[in-house]
Amino acid sequence: MRILVFILACTSFLHANDPATLSGKVMCGYQGWFATPADGSNLGWVHYGFNKPGQCHIDLWPDVSELDADERFDTPLKLAKGTKAQVYSSAHPKTVRRHFEWMKEHGIDGVFLQRFGTVLKDKRFRAHHDTVLQHVRDSAKAAGRTWCIMYDLSGLKSGELESVIMQDWKRLRTELHILDDPTYQRHAGKPVVAVWGIGFNDGRNYTLEESHALLCFLHYNPEFGKLTVMAGVPWHWRTQEGDATRDAKLHDVLQSADIISPWSVGRYHSPENASKIISKVHEADAKWCREHDQDYLPVVFPGFSWRNLSKMRGVDAPLNAIPRLRGQFLWSQARERIAGGSSMLYVAMFDELDEGTAIFKTASNAPIGVEGFVTEPDLPSDHYLWLTGTLGRALRKEIPLTPELPKR
Repeated sequence: MRILVFILACTSFLHANDPATLSGKVMCGYQGWFATPADGSNLGWVHYGFNKPGQCHIDLWPDVSELDADERFDTPLKLAKGTKAQVYSSAHPKTVRRHFEWMKEHGIDGVFLQRFGTVLKDKRFRAHHDTVLQHVRDSAKAAGRTWCIMYDLSGLKSGELESVIMQDWKRLRTELHILDDPTYQRHAGKPVVAVWGIGFNDGRNYTLEESHALLCFLHYNPEFGKLTVMAGVPWHWRTQEGDATRDAKLHDVLQSADIISPWSVGRYHSPENASKIISKVHEADAKWCREHDQDYLPVVFPGFSWRNLSKMRGVDAPLNAIPRLRGQFLWSQARERIAGGSSMLYVAMFDELDEGTAIFKTASNAPIGVEGFVTEPDLPSDHYLWLTGTLGRALRKEIPLTPELPKR
């Protein structure tokens, strides 16, 4: 009996960390964009917002209690006891390694490493992203996790999908040789690359024709293509309502992708609302993908808050706009997707503090001042890491898919 249990445990472990497929995996988005004035990047405060007195644009505070002294950086804010509040930098290799060890500990399979097109146009910021990329490569190998590139096209202008994204991909292939990594995520026999931002109706400067050219380059180019391409699309991509462009060419463009992943963050606000809305679209979305020989990768998220970021933009937004509810909100989405037949999930995000969607360790002992921070003081800091790993176990049918959040 013990031999059988051992075999089943080993089979589960190997499956969860197999870089050859996304099936059975829960992947997280990894921003890796944080920087501080003292981390050696020479970029100042990046994605923390401390550039002006009294300002800050994160709504979750990172838990740095496990970090070594050289990984912690003082901020202008103070804790209630008067000590300086500290944060981390994505430029520090020990911190990225720690993040991947947390993934390993909790059974999280890997990450889509975010690579932002607008940032790549500035050599200083591109160097920071390259540094983080190398940390991710090293950490994934050490922790036995997988990773792949996700390009975010937001903010790019006409012509830049070719001049920025295509050229960057060529450089990653020819100079950094990223596909040589044994932990680089593959699916359907090919390396995975994701392109987020196709078909949105929010006034993007690049066209559907340019998006199509990029997908075809990644999919068919004999030297730099031959990839499994994921398209990050609007929630209403199939019906072309709401956040999606009304252009009939969108569906033709998306047929050059292998995986369709609709963006769900902010589309529902409670477990009941999430279950109701997901149930209306999941079956039809998945059916469309099956009919076009594509995989379907749903996005789930733990909650949402961007009060501090909005305040810096001159807009008022509520703190804790979409409550986490101790994880019930995240579980309700994943449960609906798994019950609907999903074979893979994307959790947004691992380390997104600005919009309050992070699932890594955050602090209940947050600093005072600014517009406040989202905390859940009665939960351990690794609660959402544990829950994300638990989603993977439910996805692979290793545990029952219960209506309520499993007990730890």
